Amino acid sequence: MSRYAVAKPYALPVSLAHLAGPTVGPITLPRHLDWGPPYAYDLGDPADLVLMYERVIREAQSPADLHDHLDRSTLLRIWPELFLPRELRAMWQARFPELRPRAVAA
Repeated sequence: MSRYAVAKPYALPVSLAHLAGPTVGPITLPRHLDWGPPYAYDLGDPADLVLMYERVIREAQSPADLHDHLDRSTLLRIWPELFLPRELRAMWQARFPELRPRAVAA
């Protein structure tokens, strides 16, 4: 990734238990999280869901942004699919061990 990804300050949730965002329906993110043209993410569409989570995690300015837009169960389920800056993924996994890749038993 770029030097910007290393230097950018990222928000982290207080706890994954605080992630109580929506799990169904169309969601339009606030402008500070999604800078493009207004778009309604369909949480029932796997591609939209992953894209919305990536945007919220990368652009959140405070834990409240994460608490309001992400859902704990959904995050745990799609975490391996998210395309995130390496530094950001490492920060989340350091704070929340349940997001770390599990060793596969032989």
